[in-house]
Amino acid sequence: MDRIEKALSKLTSKAREQVKNIIKALQMGHFDNLDIKKLKGESGIFRARKGKLRIIYQIRNNHIFILKIGFRKENTYKLSLL
Repeated sequence: MDRIEKALSKLTSKAREQVKNIIKALQMGHFDNLDIKKLKGESGIFRARKGKLRIIYQIRNNHIFILKIGFRKENTYKLSLL
């Protein structure tokens, strides 16, 4: 089980549905209704926010790579990409 699957398994069904909708919107390029910001100090890494839920992602070669999913905590924005 990878990190994303593990994070999704810890979420409630309502939160999983929110993640699914956010990811669909990102894939379709509908950024209008999303709260998206570029992360400071990170090259090409963004976060999408829905309430306390955060999705950290990166766009490479027109593909979206989900790096982290979870609720806002102190370690939410600390990425270990190795």
